[in-house]
Amino acid sequence: MILQQEDDIKVVVEEAKKDPQAFVKIYDLFFEKIYTYAYYKVGNATEAEDITEQVFLKALEAIGRYTWKKGVPFSSWIFKIAHNQVVDYFRAQGKVINKAIDEEQINKLPDEKRSFEEEVDLKLLLEDAQKAISKLNEDQQSVILLKFLSGFSNAEIANFLNKSEGAVKSLQHRVLVSLRELLKERFK
Repeated sequence: MILQQEDDIKVVVEEAKKDPQAFVKIYDLFFEKIYTYAYYKVGNATEAEDITEQVFLKALEAIGRYTWKKGVPFSSWIFKIAHNQVVDYFRAQGKVINKAIDEEQINKLPDEKRSFEEEVDLKLLLEDAQKAISKLNEDQQSVILLKFLSGFSNAEIANFLNKSEGAVKSLQHRVLVSLRELLKERFK
């Protein structure tokens, strides 16, 4: 079940407040986005699955206390839970947020019958891209994860980052310019 409109999501959330079984619809709607965010933050599928599970458990526990705020989509609420779980994960591990691309991520890319040379080149390109991304500030990295990997809208990102939509668009533009500059040697 794919719900696109905030009004549709509101109906589902209100159902979930009354019947925990209805929470499955929220899970189905947000699982992929939350998992993708966690995966790219921690760089490990197993850890991302654990974090995603914790996000939905916390959301299920708190759904009864959720209140609608004008102009703030439900996705911002559940995504803040996800962000907090990622922060808690790194705090518990005593680590700094790791954004490394691991072999597992590379192997999950669609197989297009690449030759060995193409496979090596792809891995090197992804490593270069990850190094470039790691040089961006936290807001810029968040925009990449939220927009391009998790598929959130500019309005959702703006709410999550506590910025205006215009500021998010500007940040996206600066991210792309910065990445182009950081990767220009790669494409010469």
